[in-house]
Amino acid sequence: MTTPPSEDTTTASTTSEPESPRSGNFLAATFDELKLVVWPSRQQLFSESIAVILMVSLSAAAIAAVSRFFTWGSTQIFR
Repeated sequence: MTTPPSEDTTTASTTSEPESPRSGNFLAATFDELKLVVWPSRQQLFSESIAVILMVSLSAAAIAAVSRFFTWGSTQIFR
């Protein structure tokens, strides 16, 4: 059995634990965390939304094309 390095052997009394969300300050802690979020700009949100919609549309078209191809192929084989 190996022993942990010396920096990992600190006791729990020397470190302070973060406040538990169950302590009644859940909403306050939530708002404090939301202040740390880096929100996207309107331009960035718009351009990334367009990119997502475009990629989903292209993926759906590719899946539909493959599905139609295999449907056509199976009708040619199993008439």
